[in-house]
Amino acid sequence: EVAALLETGRGTVRMATIAPERPGSLESIRLMVEAGCLAAVGHTDADYDTTVAAIEAGARGATHLFNAMPGLKHRAPGPVLALWSDPRVTVELVMDGVHVRPELVAWVMATVPGRVALVTDAMAAAAHADGDYILGELAVEVRDGVARLAGLDTIAGSTLTLDQAVRNCVAAGVGLVDAVRAASTVPADYLGLESVGRIAPGNRADLVVLDDALHASRVMWRGAWQ
Repeated sequence: EVAALLETGRGTVRMATIAPERPGSLESIRLMVEAGCLAAVGHTDADYDTTVAAIEAGARGATHLFNAMPGLKHRAPGPVLALWSDPRVTVELVMDGVHVRPELVAWVMATVPGRVALVTDAMAAAAHADGDYILGELAVEVRDGVARLAGLDTIAGSTLTLDQAVRNCVAAGVGLVDAVRAASTVPADYLGLESVGRIAPGNRADLVVLDDALHASRVMWRGAWQ
């Protein structure tokens, strides 16, 4: 099934998240790598050793570290330690103050500089008001900016925007340059995108202007102000 999906995608499947404890996962990771698709570990119950095996098979990403995976425990470090400690892996973090404690995000970024990619995990309510939304086929309630499955305490994505993630990082003590790189250069390198993510001759002129309060004030896309 994975091979058929990659073949049907004709090179457009650039990244996929996989739970390495599932049958056939290691073989699937190898297929992804051969097809130029980034394999990331996430939404998983894998233990430490299984996650190490996934990395050795070619997995190079951690889909929102800490979330949707077993926690870090002293006798069972699980996927968190395996992904966090391997220099080949880029770790994604949702810096909305809900998914992961801000102090922990700042600590992770300090311990693995240049390896953290800020992601929003945003759903349809991003930048919108509280209310009731649909995520796929699931009913979601957004209250005080936090999205949860209706009637449950389960987080259902976020309402985060990337400039807010940068602001949250800086507020938690992360340096501005490191925070901005985690929202631009690191994700571009993570996905193997060579023409974006940094200001350089020959690169695509995709720019976001932040004001003094680090709110996005203007956007340039392909050289044109939007």
